[in-house]
Amino acid sequence: MTYLYNDPVQFADECIDGFVAANSTFVRKVHGGVVRASRTPTGQVAVVIGGGSGHYPAFAGLVGPGLAHGAAMGNLFASPSAQQIYRVAKAAAGGAGVLFTYGNYAGDVLNFDQAQARLIAEGIPCRTVVVTDDISSASEPESHKRRGVAGDLAVFRAAAYAAERGDDLNAVWTLANRANEHTRSFGVAFSGCTLPGASAPLFTVPEGRMAVGMGIHGEPGISEQDLPTAHGLAELLVEGLVHARPATLDSSAGARVGVILNGLGAVKYEELFVTYGSVSTLLTAQGMEIVDPEVGELVTSFQMAGVSLTLFWLDAELEEAWKSPAYTPAYRKGLVNRQDVDRDLITIVDVVEDAILPSSAASRASGVIVLDSIRAIKNMIDTNVEELGRLDSVAGDGDHGIGMQRGASAALLAAEDAAAHEAGAGSILSKAGDAWADRAGGTSGALWGLALNAVAAEVGDVAAPTATVLASGVTAALAAIARFGKAQLGDKTMVDVLSPVAIALTESAEHGLTARDSWKSAALIAAEAADATSQLLPKIGRARPHMEKSLGSPDPGAVSLALAIDAIAAVMNSQQKVSQ
Repeated sequence: MTYLYNDPVQFADECIDGFVAANSTFVRKVHGGVVRASRTPTGQVAVVIGGGSGHYPAFAGLVGPGLAHGAAMGNLFASPSAQQIYRVAKAAAGGAGVLFTYGNYAGDVLNFDQAQARLIAEGIPCRTVVVTDDISSASEPESHKRRGVAGDLAVFRAAAYAAERGDDLNAVWTLANRANEHTRSFGVAFSGCTLPGASAPLFTVPEGRMAVGMGIHGEPGISEQDLPTAHGLAELLVEGLVHARPATLDSSAGARVGVILNGLGAVKYEELFVTYGSVSTLLTAQGMEIVDPEVGELVTSFQMAGVSLTLFWLDAELEEAWKSPAYTPAYRKGLVNRQDVDRDLITIVDVVEDAILPSSAASRASGVIVLDSIRAIKNMIDTNVEELGRLDSVAGDGDHGIGMQRGASAALLAAEDAAAHEAGAGSILSKAGDAWADRAGGTSGALWGLALNAVAAEVGDVAAPTATVLASGVTAALAAIARFGKAQLGDKTMVDVLSPVAIALTESAEHGLTARDSWKSAALIAAEAADATSQLLPKIGRARPHMEKSLGSPDPGAVSLALAIDAIAAVMNSQQKVSQ
C-alpha cells in the first residue's frame, strides 16, 4: 500500500511540487511537468520525455544535462494532457526543434501527437520516437505495438547525447530511433501495486508464483509460473532477451551490450545485485561484453515487487551515447561541467488562456443546460467511480474511474467560470473540454476533450442548438475520436457507443424530433451499445495484450459514455418540464 498521501486526487501534483522543491538546482516547474533550470542553448534540439506519474525516477528524475531537457508528467499511470506536453515543450525549446520520446501507450501517443501538431503549426519543428522495448506486449512482427518500459532510458540517453553534441533534429531522431530498434526488455512481477487511497492492488499474484511479462502500469503478466531462485529468474530473462535480439544483428555472440536490471519498487537492491551476478555470468557465457551496466530503480511502479532486464545492443555511436556524461536528480554518470547546470537560468512564463467570446442571449440560455449537464455527468461519475475503476482493472490498469472523476470535476469548474463570465453554450463546452483533457490526461481525457470541443464548434455561441445541430456535433465528435484515437467500430472502445448514438440522433433530427426526444432515444441506444461491448475483444489500448480477460466485461470507456449520455437526457427532460 501507499502510506503517505493527502488527497489521492492531488497526489501527482503534490509530488511534482515536492520534487521541484527538493531539486531546484536542476529543474523548474511548468504546468504539467518540469524543465531544466538552465535554458536550452540556442540552436540545440530539446529532448522532451514524459508519461504518467508513479514511475520515479522516470520521468522527472531524468531531467538535466546529458539527459532530458523537460519531462511532461500526467496523473498516476495516466498520460499527460496535450496542454501539459505543449507547455513543457514550449518552455524547453531552444530554437532547433523538439524531439519527443516516450513509452508506447495509447494515451501518450494521442496526447503527444496533439501537442506536436500544435507546436508544428506555430513553427516549432518536432519529431517523435516512441519506445517499444517490451517483448512481452507484442510479437516481433508487431513490434510497433510493444510497450515502452525500462528501455526508455537507453533511447533517452541516445537522443540527449545527439542533442548535446549539436546534431540537428533529424539526426537526433535517427540516433534515438536506432537506439529503440536495438533495445529489448523482459520483466516479471511478484505482486501488484496499490495506488494512493486504493483499498486493493491493481492485480494480485498468488504466493510463491510470479507474473511473467508484467507492465509498469500494473498490467498483469501474460502467464504465471512458480517463483524461481534468483539464478533461475536470470536464466528466464536472459534467454528470453537473447532470442529476441534485433533482427539486424546476426548473432549475440561478440556483441557489446548495455544492461539495465530494473527494480519495480519493492525489490531491494541487495536482491537485485544477487540476480545481476547471475545475469552477468549468463551474458558473458553467451559471448557478450557488458558495457556500463545499470542496476537499480530506473522505472518503478509504486511498491510493485518485480524486476525487468533490458539489453541495449551497442554499435560504436550508441556506445558513446550510453557512456556519455549525465547529471540529473536521479541519474548521474561521468563528469558534467557544472556550468551546464548553472548557466542562463530559465524564467517560466505560462501560456495565456483565450478570452471568452461574445455570445447571444439564446446561446447563454442554452449554456445553462450545458452547465447542468456537465454537473450531472460529474455527479454520475462520482457515484460510479469505483465500478468504472473495477471494469478497467479487468484487463487494464484500473484508473478509468479516477481519471474520469478528475476530468469531470475540472470540466465543471471551468464551465461554471465560463458561465459566470456570460459565455455561450459553445464556449462553455469548449472550456469544459480543455479543462477535462488537461486535468484527466490519459486516453479518455484526451478523447473527452476532443469530443466536447467538436460539439462546441457545431453549437457555437450565437443560437440555441437544435436537434440537427446536436446530431452534427456528436457526429463531429465521433470523427475526431476516430481520427486521433484511431479506434473503429468493433474495437471495444467508446466509439462502439458514440457511433450508434450519432446515427440515432441524425435520424431523429431528420424525422423532426425535438432535441429532448432525440437525446432520450439515443440514451437507450447508448446503454444497449455499452452492454454489447462485453462480447467484443479489445483491438487497441492497454487492454489489447490481455484481450481474453475482458471478454464478458463491458468496456469502461463505453460504459462511462453511456452513463453520461443518460445523465444529459435526464437534464434535458427536467428542463423541458420546467419550461412547460
